Amino acid sequence: MEIAILGGGCFWCTEAVFQRLQGVHHVSSGYTGGHTENPDYKSICTGTTGHAEVIRIEFDPEVITYEQLLEMFFIFHDPTTLNRQGNDVGTQYRSVIFYNSEAQRKMAQKVLTSFVPTVWDNQPVTQVVPEEKYYEAEKLHQNYYNDNSSQGYCTYVVGPKVSKLRSKYASLLKPEYTNG
Repeated sequence: MEIAILGGGCFWCTEAVFQRLQGVHHVSSGYTGGHTENPDYKSICTGTTGHAEVIRIEFDPEVITYEQLLEMFFIFHDPTTLNRQGNDVGTQYRSVIFYNSEAQRKMAQKVLTSFVPTVWDNQPVTQVVPEEKYYEAEKLHQNYYNDNSSQGYCTYVVGPKVSKLRSKYASLLKPEYTNG
């Protein structure tokens, strides 16, 4: 197993997309990249901790590569808007890749320069920085979409991303997510 840590706006959205991909064994929502010890959701929402909402992905590189994960990351969030994804605004929603090896850093730079321009017209503002201490988010934020799909934010923001994944990238889905 390998680990990837990505921040692309609200972690409920990114968690829902990545946990459906073949080769992904576990996704947890959390916080990293800031200066506050043991942050929690309430403190993160102030925008003063320096942390980003992120997901920590445990994946099998024999099934899905780090490059493929990064491509999906850039398809399912807007890497061209600074500190914002839709109506979620603040540094906690920044686009960021936390690499844990030189190989991951190089791949992140490669995907930023070669893949992102094929998907987005504007220049990316995604940060590529070394991995920092990861803090897992509170239990209620784990598996959020699966447990709360009828909640308003899930219906209008997360749901369309999951639908896009199902309709355009069905071949990458785990069998249990192919029909709903």
